[in-house]
Amino acid sequence: MRPKSKSPATAVEQKKPKVDRAESIRSFVAEWTVTVVLYIFCTSMVAQAFVVPTGSMENTVLIGDHMVVDKIAYAEPGPLSGLLLPYTPVKRGDIIVFKPPIDNAREPYVKRIIGVPGDRIRFEDKQLVLNGVKVREPYVVHKMPYPDFYRDNFPAGNDQLLKPGGRRMLDENVSNGEVVVPPGRYFAMGDNRDNSEDSRYWGFVPQANIIGKPVLVFWSYDAPTERLADPNIISMDHIVDLAQNFFTKTRWNRTFMLIRGQEPQN
Repeated sequence: MRPKSKSPATAVEQKKPKVDRAESIRSFVAEWTVTVVLYIFCTSMVAQAFVVPTGSMENTVLIGDHMVVDKIAYAEPGPLSGLLLPYTPVKRGDIIVFKPPIDNAREPYVKRIIGVPGDRIRFEDKQLVLNGVKVREPYVVHKMPYPDFYRDNFPAGNDQLLKPGGRRMLDENVSNGEVVVPPGRYFAMGDNRDNSEDSRYWGFVPQANIIGKPVLVFWSYDAPTERLADPNIISMDHIVDLAQNFFTKTRWNRTFMLIRGQEPQN
């Protein structure tokens, strides 16, 4: 008896690429394993806690988010550690915590990597043009209705808020109306694009200034910036506020929330 031939529909179905479920599961397990290990065995060598004091990364990261920062994500891997830990290069779209390249800066910043070495960056009426292509940034919010020529059409014009690093960037790294990111440097911006002091104003982030990658929000509390600006000082007002409103002001839906980067999209 002759076997039945497969129908065209069946043949087409067999040719469809299968989703690599095993790879997705491995990635998910690895991400959570690293997160849990960092959270449980948190030390100054591999991780640190960081509280977000400003709204420059809204709505991705909120004021009062207390995060665990992976300090070894971008570290140079050793012969053994490279096999055990998921070291990665800094990528476009990553969210990073870093020492801002500003004189007398006291606390780290958290921003998103917009440009990596070699990238060409400009803005046209708030629209990011990356390497000559207008890209979509689904994580960006615009909350200020009034325009600002320098902010919205960077690097055109000039701005009185420019720091020395920002002026050097405009003097040394602009070509054909675009900022070109040099080797060993990164262009970082806040997702709250109209209200973010970022690389537009103080220049590039050196690789050496990057502290790490935030991986987990372990607690989020709705508190004003002035109570969080210096994590080494806890005001009496903040203590009283915590005692009275811990349960109502804690954003429970953000507890143990993973933080993931996202690249601009064509």
